[in-house]
Amino acid sequence: MEENPIIENKELNIWEALIPVFVLIILLSYNVYVFGDDALSGSNQFILLIGGAVAAVVGFLNKVSYRKMIDEVANNIKSTTEAILILLLVGALAGTWLISGIIPSMIYYGLKLLNPTIFLPVTIIICAIISIATGSSWTTSATVGIALVGIGQAIGIPLGMVAGAVISGAYFGDKMSPLSDTTNLAPAMAGGELFSHIRYMAYTTIPSITITLIIFIIIGFTITPEGVADTKGLLAAMEQQFYISPILFLVPAFVIYLIIRKTKPLIALLGGALLGGIFAVIFQPEVVAGIAEVEELSFNTAYMGVMKAITVDVAIETDNTMLNDLFSSGGMAGMLGTIWLILCAMVFGGIMDAIGALARISRSLLDMAQSTFSLFASTVASCLALNVTASDQYLALVVPGKMFAKAYEERGLAPENLSRTLEDSGTVTSVLVPWNTCGAYQSGVLGVSVYEYFVYAIFNYLSPFMTLLFAAFRIKIRQLNGEFLGKEAK
Repeated sequence: MEENPIIENKELNIWEALIPVFVLIILLSYNVYVFGDDALSGSNQFILLIGGAVAAVVGFLNKVSYRKMIDEVANNIKSTTEAILILLLVGALAGTWLISGIIPSMIYYGLKLLNPTIFLPVTIIICAIISIATGSSWTTSATVGIALVGIGQAIGIPLGMVAGAVISGAYFGDKMSPLSDTTNLAPAMAGGELFSHIRYMAYTTIPSITITLIIFIIIGFTITPEGVADTKGLLAAMEQQFYISPILFLVPAFVIYLIIRKTKPLIALLGGALLGGIFAVIFQPEVVAGIAEVEELSFNTAYMGVMKAITVDVAIETDNTMLNDLFSSGGMAGMLGTIWLILCAMVFGGIMDAIGALARISRSLLDMAQSTFSLFASTVASCLALNVTASDQYLALVVPGKMFAKAYEERGLAPENLSRTLEDSGTVTSVLVPWNTCGAYQSGVLGVSVYEYFVYAIFNYLSPFMTLLFAAFRIKIRQLNGEFLGKEAK
């Protein structure tokens, strides 16, 4: 992504560049109004293709060839190859971790240890720690995130709240981890240095996560979870259906260890899925036999049960209705809707890039930056616009990073200002857009729509406001000479 050139088209004016954006927003808004949460089942995907078609018409009228647009779409889809494979493996992992008792054990001990009043802030802290250690908000959601959503559902906390807490913590850790790809990409685009970038991000990130924690603590004291009284019944039902033991946590610990050791996520997730299948056969033979629809387990039927959990919908019946809803998994097939959404989003983003619309929008925002604050505001607006139009987190860092780097230098501002603003507005807001790769992923993995968790992803939408607040009051705005605006450097 860092090596991809930004496509500019001098034939295209700003209003032409914005036509596909306006059409997309209007059609998506109407589509969500008609279908509600079901819009992600397929109609939103088609709307993205319509938006791409409108962009293509604009491109044809501005001398952009069909081949160029198709090539850029192909490049965009190619850039999501790893993300698509990760989604498939997350589906496989969720399936084997369910039938092996790993997720039920996480929920079981979580119900015993986590007080509902402090559940939400503790969720943020747990996800932040795991995400810092792994450098990946995606891995965090796919492991402890799924379990925490399950615990929240079991004790009656609204799923949107739990998912918002998971995402807030996961993206805080992702931003602050030196292992994160976006944390490395942002300073590379701005011309800065990694650890200087992380230290500088702390100025805005620590206040944002602190406010988020305070809000969730307040929420914890005000909500009345419905399922708390039935906790004993839930625990008994899980004990009856599964072998519950801390030994099952060896599998997620192994996956987290691999990622900390900088093993590629695909390898770590594949290993976790396969190990989960092995643990299922060893520790939950009756569950595997039930999935395979046989009374006695043999090698062939064990293989059948594990493969069904990996690939298709499976559900484990218990005496508790709530657990029946909880103990189900779509496997790899359950991720196909999210993959479909990503592919259609990449079509729209690829055509917008090919016709020069992305570069034109960013250039217009840059031209409006007459003061230091307006420069920061233009950067934020550009990142937000690209998360909506390009549907990709990395493009929301790369395009503004390349466009704005020279402007920050000419204003005498250190590159950390740009890299921090890119992360505060590009990295964390990607998950708030349903058709962005990050929004589609988190929604698919956690089983909670973006519309449900949007309000509760407090850290994610607070971050761009925090960076603008610092810019407006010239708080910790470092210059190239090492001094801060209005202050001497300490």
